[in-house]
Amino acid sequence: MGEGISLMAMQGVAVESSGKIQSPKPMRKAALLYNPDSGRRGERRQKQLNSVLALLQAAKIETELFLAESAALAAEKARQAIADGCDTVFACGGDGTIHNIAQVLVNTPVALAVLPMGTANALAHDLGLPRNVVAAAKAAVHGVRRRIGLGRIQYDDLEGKPSSRVFVVAAGAGVDAHLFYKLYSAHKQRLGMTAYYGQAWKLWFNHPMTRFRIEFADTGSEERHQAVVTEMLAIRIRNFGGVLRELAPGASLDRNDIRLVYCTTASRTAYLAYVAGTMLGRPWKVPGIDLAYSEKVALGYTVESTASGAASARVYVEADGELLGRLPAEITMVPDALTVMAPPVNYNP
Repeated sequence: MGEGISLMAMQGVAVESSGKIQSPKPMRKAALLYNPDSGRRGERRQKQLNSVLALLQAAKIETELFLAESAALAAEKARQAIADGCDTVFACGGDGTIHNIAQVLVNTPVALAVLPMGTANALAHDLGLPRNVVAAAKAAVHGVRRRIGLGRIQYDDLEGKPSSRVFVVAAGAGVDAHLFYKLYSAHKQRLGMTAYYGQAWKLWFNHPMTRFRIEFADTGSEERHQAVVTEMLAIRIRNFGGVLRELAPGASLDRNDIRLVYCTTASRTAYLAYVAGTMLGRPWKVPGIDLAYSEKVALGYTVESTASGAASARVYVEADGELLGRLPAEITMVPDALTVMAPPVNYNP
């Protein structure tokens, strides 16, 4: 779970010039960016935040709480925190909140700390943070500053304009991104994970598996690979937590490349078999589903889908659970890009 070099070694994780543990540096000034629409239980969340504020102030850390109800506001408040001299920004929400703040903190010395308060908290799971919000804050205060790489995805936004974002957890194209497209409304906030599960079940049986092409080279290789696929995931973390667990065996924040999971099959049974393997903690080889390591992958339409020109043939892209746009796209790595606060080795809250 990336709790330090010793734990990485015990887990057999290769550290390749990323995931560096930096010298201890006391937290002096922090900003808490809270997304009130992330997750549910608003009244309880407010009490937790008050407890976190009290904890940080007792530790002599100058702290301020900012509301960040939108991606634009989260970016604005993160920039303000940097300008105000904060050494740490707490993302109080889920992976979407983290994603928006990371766009500002990338390539800065300001650390990202995570308070798991969202619908999905995959990064918190991977870092080994306690699920309890106050305990997670305490882990950050006593934690280590860990430097990691980020993925970067270039794509066409929903209006067809070229755009680019970094991502922390994963990016994807195909069925999973189409799911986020379908949920591109208040539906997500209103129903939380229930909306995801219901729509996912419906999509498995009704969504046409639109094919698109990918091209990449294995890490450290000049040989190019091409494939026509129905789904592709570019994953950075080892442990998603919950039922998914290790969705892409071998993925790690301590690597300077991306773990690709790509599907050349349109078999729904194959998809379900692969996910079932990860849920059981026993990933097995499924025909038509392959894995690779790469530092760069290009995604584009097939000749057939381009010729049709139909909106139904569009392939959408997402990152960290946020709908971004559509193909064509390119995914690369940004090494040594972000400092995250991780629990110290053998941390016991």
